[in-house]
Amino acid sequence: MKVVTVEEMRRIERAADESGHSYAAMMENAGRAVAEACQQMHLDEERVLILIGPGNNGGDGLVAGRYLREAGARVTCYVWKRRVEGDENFRLVEELGIPVIWAEEDEGLTALRKLAAETEVIVDALLGTGVSRPIEGLLKEILAVVSDEVTRRRNERKTEPLSAPSSPAFTPPPNRPFVVAVDVPSGLNCDSGAVDPATLPADLTVTFGFPKRGQFQFPGAEVVGRLVVADISIPPALADEVRLEVITPAMVQSLLPARPLGAHKGTFGRALIVAGSTNYTGAAGLAGAAATRVGTGLVTLAVASSLHPILAAKVSETTFLLLPHDMGSLVPDALRVLAEHLPNYQALLVGPGLGRERETVAFVHELLGVEPGGRRERIGFRPAVEGEEESTAPITLPPTVIDADGLNALAEAPRWWKRLPPGNVLTPHPGEMARLVGRKVADVEADRVSTAQEAAARWKQVVVLKGAYTVVAEPEGSTVINPFANPGLATAGSGDVLAGAIVGFLAQGLPPFAAAAVGVYLHGLAGEVVRGELGVAGVVAGDLLPALPQALRRISQKPVF
Repeated sequence: MKVVTVEEMRRIERAADESGHSYAAMMENAGRAVAEACQQMHLDEERVLILIGPGNNGGDGLVAGRYLREAGARVTCYVWKRRVEGDENFRLVEELGIPVIWAEEDEGLTALRKLAAETEVIVDALLGTGVSRPIEGLLKEILAVVSDEVTRRRNERKTEPLSAPSSPAFTPPPNRPFVVAVDVPSGLNCDSGAVDPATLPADLTVTFGFPKRGQFQFPGAEVVGRLVVADISIPPALADEVRLEVITPAMVQSLLPARPLGAHKGTFGRALIVAGSTNYTGAAGLAGAAATRVGTGLVTLAVASSLHPILAAKVSETTFLLLPHDMGSLVPDALRVLAEHLPNYQALLVGPGLGRERETVAFVHELLGVEPGGRRERIGFRPAVEGEEESTAPITLPPTVIDADGLNALAEAPRWWKRLPPGNVLTPHPGEMARLVGRKVADVEADRVSTAQEAAARWKQVVVLKGAYTVVAEPEGSTVINPFANPGLATAGSGDVLAGAIVGFLAQGLPPFAAAAVGVYLHGLAGEVVRGELGVAGVVAGDLLPALPQALRRISQKPVF
């Protein structure tokens, strides 16, 4: 499913109109879609206040009001700054006898305050995606009145006594009044995600044709509520040139590796995970367990030998490659052991929990071939063994995921991207990305999509910018957004599970961009499984591990988003 900018959406709508699918038809479909979304949530038999603006967004609201009235809702339209001469949709609203109140005639906004105090559903059809100026004047007053009433009523509901949780009849109180945004909450910038202070946060946003970039960018994502993308019969081919998509179950289903009946563990690949240190033992175990849980045939943890007893007691399904260390931190001498075993693996993960000791950073630099200061590059060559002449027999690293302290080590190597071979997967969180690109975290978060795209193109790597609505970008420009934002995943070790899932799919033969997209989506879906069982507070990374195969099963059975 494509994700568009405002200008891309305008171009697509213009092309649709020119091809015979008129603006009027798109408006009719959009308004009907809003009404149908309300019906699906059983909001169509309640009192509905529709806030109508002057543009196409207001026209969508008029159409929605007509369909809701025909479905049995008690609808009132509150109209701001709209010319209705020759407006067919307004004529049909009047024909149905739907009450209309004009904001300019509502002295002190008294009628609006009364309506907002009594209605169960408020539909925001004031401003659409073309917002470009701060909200001021009467419109600001209208939104302030509605927002005040919504806040007051919800606060009052919080003080109402609830049935005892043990009661079979106990259900959470519904969110009333329920706010529905038409295409976008008024005041949300659909490119940047910026939000006007006057914006009325929505519980449900019904957007048309394609989701918009700003709906996945904070702070805008906070005011969207649940996002529903409505089909208004725009031919999908009109968006073929758009390079940004949201990951869907169909996309993941098409990428999942086959599981033939006659398979053996070698069929599903071998992954090597270089991870862990004395202070971060759990990272290696979480990453290894995640790789097994996404179907990898064999997973080996390459760890400091001192960590083996701890990890062996926690992770039964992995094998181990024990490496030289200094008090639990890996050292450059570990390269000799790795070089002997790397050809046996289809994928490599470097970084979770390695720590940032000086010798460990040097180990990562030599392993990845990005040594600073003009030191000889070892990538692609077996380190010399004592008593032998130095060998130049090439040993190519398999497709590699670089995570956590692997990324922190890269950030310490000047112009590392000039020496790191292309085609790996880098998985920074915003802080790590800020270190890698030499910017502030706030700058990274201000435009996550562009940040990931620019980094992927510059570094020639697949970039996974983690966080709510994780972004995955590849060097040629194709980019996907994960549809999940789950505060339950904001916990230590969650990123280790994600890195393990991605390397597991690399080992099973998926190309780097596909492995990253599939791993990101299934990690997010596993988080939704856990949220359904435990909520969003108190979730730990280990809770995701048994949920990963559940997520895989759901994808195989039916759409979930």
